[in-house]
Amino acid sequence: MADLPGIVVTGVSGRMGRMLARAVEESDRARLIGALERPGHDWIGQDLGTATGGAPLGVTVGDDPLEAFARAHAVLDFTAPEATVAFAEIAAQARLCHVIGTTGFDAAQLARIKAAARHATVIRAGNMSLGVNLLVQLTRRVAAALDADFDIEIVEAHHRHKVDAPSGTALMLGAAAAEGRGVHLSEAADRARDGMTGARARGAIGFHAVRGGDIVGEHEVLFAAEGERIALRHVATDRMIFARGALKAALWGQDQGPGEYDMVDVLGLSAA
Repeated sequence: MADLPGIVVTGVSGRMGRMLARAVEESDRARLIGALERPGHDWIGQDLGTATGGAPLGVTVGDDPLEAFARAHAVLDFTAPEATVAFAEIAAQARLCHVIGTTGFDAAQLARIKAAARHATVIRAGNMSLGVNLLVQLTRRVAAALDADFDIEIVEAHHRHKVDAPSGTALMLGAAAAEGRGVHLSEAADRARDGMTGARARGAIGFHAVRGGDIVGEHEVLFAAEGERIALRHVATDRMIFARGALKAALWGQDQGPGEYDMVDVLGLSAA
């Protein structure tokens, strides 16, 4: 076991943090060597297993990323943009693989992550599932095959606690559709319809966000023209698909040099 890659999970008390820790614990290809939470959190100093109501795991929850990252080969990070940027800079110093599932970054934060990737392996994706990444590729190809007579609408649904909209996955799908059309998403995106908006602009890529209950994640890309519609859809029912994908990315990253990668790279999917 000692020769297996050591993994640190950040934000370990959250929904995804718990799933990530569980995925590592259940794997025979990695070992959980660190669990992090924000300073002052009730779990600090407790064994992670005990904190989650189970048997002790021999991993103490801490709040010092410098100490944890120094012992690790990879970090799994599904926290918040500001925290993730700080983790990226520490991970770059430690030269470890940083797997980022966090969404909602602004341009300045993305630039800091890109700078960190000059020194470490950074794998960042709005969604870590195989099915969603296949959906992204299909969206790109269908958008390339159809002209602007087909309106593109992206509908996503998540649980009531999600704080960003559109979801990172929806933005991935929108970027793929825009790329297929040969345009920039920033120019085509229509993210705020309310009131007397007028007729739909030709070539626009619309976004709609649903928030409610415990929805894990649902995404649909609709291509609608006069007389016909094409719908591409993915439904996630278990967050473990994202955790297992993140772990797969961390293991894949052990053989990569510094740089910014995504799940298309990890899964060997052609972006063509």
